[in-house]
Amino acid sequence: MTEAQATKAMIEAQRELGTHSQKAWNRFRRNRAALIGLAAVLLGTLLAILAPAVAPYDPVKMDLAISRQAPSSKNLLGTDELGRDILSRILYGFRISLTIGLVSVAVGLSFGVLLGAPSGYFGGWLDIVVMRVIDIMMSFPAILLAILVVTVLGPGLYNAMLAVGLAQVPLYSRLVRGLTLKLKSEDYVDAARALGANHSRIIFRHILPNCLSPLIVQATLNIASAILSAAVLGFLGLGAEPPTPEWGAMLSSGRLYMRVAPHISIFPGLAIMVTVLAFNLMGDGLREALDPRMSRLKI
Repeated sequence: MTEAQATKAMIEAQRELGTHSQKAWNRFRRNRAALIGLAAVLLGTLLAILAPAVAPYDPVKMDLAISRQAPSSKNLLGTDELGRDILSRILYGFRISLTIGLVSVAVGLSFGVLLGAPSGYFGGWLDIVVMRVIDIMMSFPAILLAILVVTVLGPGLYNAMLAVGLAQVPLYSRLVRGLTLKLKSEDYVDAARALGANHSRIIFRHILPNCLSPLIVQATLNIASAILSAAVLGFLGLGAEPPTPEWGAMLSSGRLYMRVAPHISIFPGLAIMVTVLAFNLMGDGLREALDPRMSRLKI
């Protein structure tokens, strides 16, 4: 391949990527469920950012005189066992859940790329060693692996984020490795080699950008899984420490009062359900938008 042909192949690949992005957005906005999920995520994010302004009360301020009160005009979602306003705690709790989801996915994606891309690109003994380590990690259920990490490091918000992120590393590693194996023999990669690009430039400049579509979809879906896993850790007392308004911890404390004040558990549970559903709807929409074959296969 001559230098002129290599340059032309790279330009055509970049032009095709821009056209693909525009078509993907057009397909996404035709999916009503995905748009509802996106709107719910954006609304929740906005409320979380503006929580100090929109929350009616301090989320950690206790008032035992009004503990376990049912929803009313003063406390729209009622109060918990310590007299704290549940609506305020849910709004602040979304901040924590969203942070956990984003940081956990960032941790899992970063380690997954660093392990999967070189493994798929170079192959050989490196691929064997990395994949056997990944196989060992995958032999543990994700939530069990997260519990194991938190048990070793100790409970806490930061350790919970790290634990959930590390539990997602095997999924991203295998995904990136498979994509790299497929892409490393494409014409534009051969063109980059012909132009004298080194291995790191080929991986980070030409292969990984073309892995973005499936990685974005997987990351969006995994934010929902991370929020759910963090809620499980919080429910078990391995997540954020009291009095932090974390949804899983709120569920855990409210389960003792299900007979006399079920709203203490119901509203945090609904918040988890709606958030996870919104991210899943948005992720499914992205998957169909970024892979047109999915929309043709959909019944």
